Amino acid sequence: MRDVRRARARGKDLSKLLPASILLLLTILACQPDDSAVGDPRTEIRDSAGVRIIENPRPPDGSRLDWRIGPEPVLSIGEADGEDPYLLFFVRDAMRLRDGRIVVANGGSDELRFFDALGGHLATRGGSGEGPGEFERLLTVEPWPGDSIAAWSAPQRGISVFDTDGRYGRTFTLAAHGSTPGFRWNPGSATRDGGFLAISSNEDGSTIFVQVRDGEGEVLSSLGTHAGTEPRLWDGLLAKIYGRRPVVVLWGDLVIITTTSRYELKAFTRDGRPARIVGRGHEPRAPTEAEVLVYMEEVSPPGMSPGQVRERFQGVPVAEHFPAFGSVRSDMAGHLWVREYDFPLETRAAPLWTVFDPDGRMLGFVETPKDLRIREIGEGYILGLASDELGVEFVQLWPLDRSGG
Repeated sequence: MRDVRRARARGKDLSKLLPASILLLLTILACQPDDSAVGDPRTEIRDSAGVRIIENPRPPDGSRLDWRIGPEPVLSIGEADGEDPYLLFFVRDAMRLRDGRIVVANGGSDELRFFDALGGHLATRGGSGEGPGEFERLLTVEPWPGDSIAAWSAPQRGISVFDTDGRYGRTFTLAAHGSTPGFRWNPGSATRDGGFLAISSNEDGSTIFVQVRDGEGEVLSSLGTHAGTEPRLWDGLLAKIYGRRPVVVLWGDLVIITTTSRYELKAFTRDGRPARIVGRGHEPRAPTEAEVLVYMEEVSPPGMSPGQVRERFQGVPVAEHFPAFGSVRSDMAGHLWVREYDFPLETRAAPLWTVFDPDGRMLGFVETPKDLRIREIGEGYILGLASDELGVEFVQLWPLDRSGG
């Protein structure tokens, strides 16, 4: 299988691989969301002051939604040795175009690399620099209306628009406007109609500000101020141990703005009105002394003794409970995927996610491939980043079947 993947990634001997590869890709494209999937009958839905509240139970331990992810990727781009376009390093992001082509944001070279549906290299665009279509620390690539793509970088946070062949179009920025709070605005996610979420924060990160910007970077609406990370009320830059983190995610035409402190996903309309609250049964768990030490060691410089680590964190508070969840994603079919929190000193066989339908009703648990860093969930595929034991990086496409087997 590794030889097949290499051939795909290099785009060589495609005539031998073409029939099987096309069949696999057509299978991916044919997988559509299962409209027959229904939420748990115990889910409670009610309205409160115009806000839809959906209270879901936790899926039973050991249960799994009857969706299937293939046993191995149908496409894997990346090589330990080979031609330059296949030598990936510091990959930040990847996306799949509608015709099956893959665009890779290769952060190590600040390049956008384009590959065909079989993994053959087509073109490389961008590069490090300050000129048109160049990047300084390339971070993200996302779909843009009109069959285009948008990519952005730090520190200027300029957003560049390219066509799907990688030809550069224009660049715009998210500048501060008048008395707008915050030091600088960072792009969050691209909206379906060619806009962006813009996110800023106060000095200590304890409050975030969210706006919707148009395709020129101008403010369309404000979604207000929301809780950020835990306030830093102690000396130094150390954050509260197992403290909350802000979450800002597009969910169809809504925007989820919440924190990891509670299993409560608050969704707002694009003009900032509360629209929906999705909750799920969750039992808070307090960190043990051993788990606190694990956290302190993970964020401390290597080589420090346990005593030095404890001294470094003296006076830094510990959260009363672990975060309620790990991360949140939305897929192209309108579902929400909420990753279970991975507790220290416990090993999970694979990442575990609770999936909610487009109305916020819980469908069940789904496992995704171990060590795959997901970048995009389509109707019939999962696109993500992976690396092997030698640190070789790959961009992989995994088939996703939502039909229930």
